[in-house]
Amino acid sequence: MSIFSQFDMKFWQSLVDSPWTIFVNFLDIAIVTWLLYKFIRALAGTKIMSLVQGVVLFVILKGVAELIGLKTITYLMNQVITYGVIAAVVIFAPEIRLGLEKFGKTTNILKGSPKLSREERLVQSYVKAVAYLSPRKIGALVSIQQTQTLQEYISTGIPLDANISSQLLINIFIPNTPLHDGAVIIKGDKIAASCCYLPLSESPHISKEFGTRHRAAIGLSENSDAVTFIVSEETGAISVTTNGEFIHDLSVKEFETLMLSLFVSKGQESSSLSQRVRRLFRK
Repeated sequence: MSIFSQFDMKFWQSLVDSPWTIFVNFLDIAIVTWLLYKFIRALAGTKIMSLVQGVVLFVILKGVAELIGLKTITYLMNQVITYGVIAAVVIFAPEIRLGLEKFGKTTNILKGSPKLSREERLVQSYVKAVAYLSPRKIGALVSIQQTQTLQEYISTGIPLDANISSQLLINIFIPNTPLHDGAVIIKGDKIAASCCYLPLSESPHISKEFGTRHRAAIGLSENSDAVTFIVSEETGAISVTTNGEFIHDLSVKEFETLMLSLFVSKGQESSSLSQRVRRLFRK
């Protein structure tokens, strides 16, 4: 049967017989269009994409040959299509499997898991960085700007304006590198600057076990609403300061829970963590 035999008046009339038929046909076209879009997105960058482009061109040429009336060429092309599909499946089996896996990930229908929010992605970057730095006892000091500006402290450091990633945070604090000394300040979803100087707390009640990083983090929390996390260079202990409060010796999981409570579900702090808040009224 010629592909052009479909383009007669009866065929087009059947598409608009009733409002319900119009709606069903429109829905059908929308679903097919969406699936084709997702399928092409999944195949982008794979070897099989070249095959798909070749097949589309082949079908167009077949239509032209059929329209002109080149029967021999049309017959040969039909044979190629019949047996070429089987050959393509065998030859490109690995690429087809990879494309279908990517298609399943992009549609995400069966999983039904929502994408991470911007805040959750940032917290995951902090957690991954801390999980790497803490067991290796690599010191770190990171302040996250909230409603009050930290521009006066940002101006003391080296401007970066870089996207936040755990890899970049880790690399900044590797010892003996140009950017490792001082504090990193985060503004929005960017690392604004590194090597920043923070105000040291003058409180006489801070325990002697805490060094300059901890005093700087506490000092900033006394002067702003910034959230600061610290990794101790001596012990690898993880600490967080916010609004004059100091939470010390957290595990990586506790650190993640606390950061999520501060940035994702504010006001829903864990009771087990709140018991660990120390007001620094000891010598």
